[in-house]
Amino acid sequence: MRFYPALALAALLVAPALPVMAEKVGKIGVDWAGNDIVIEAIADPKVQGVTCHVAYFDRGLIDRLSKGNWFEDPSNSAIECRQTGPIVLGDIDRGKKGENVFRTSRSIVFKSLRITRIYDAENKVLIYVSHGNELVEGSAKVSISTVPLYDAE
Repeated sequence: MRFYPALALAALLVAPALPVMAEKVGKIGVDWAGNDIVIEAIADPKVQGVTCHVAYFDRGLIDRLSKGNWFEDPSNSAIECRQTGPIVLGDIDRGKKGENVFRTSRSIVFKSLRITRIYDAENKVLIYVSHGNELVEGSAKVSISTVPLYDAE
């Protein structure tokens, strides 16, 4: 069997980017231009019993036509995470930088919306941070939610 280094490298680059599945649970019409607020439920893949709900803006066709930026949506969002069953901590990153739980593209290339989980051992809390990741303007828009670990395994 022949080894293909380029194929192996591509697999390594794509594997961490495989998305956690988000379930669309709501959609609110904002205006006559077709802009909406979308609400999605995202179960933490490594922490059983925790679900986050993320709300974000989805631009409509009329807004895209009138303002340009065809392939870009705002990266700002809101997040709330709750215990939705018995909490079982899996093999999570316990470092101060946390771990990427979810990522979705907000433009064709350089902008994404991310959810990062940070474990606060001292206070026995999971912290979930929803933030944009932009190459040019950074990640100024942030939303945070915490889940206490009272009886977590």
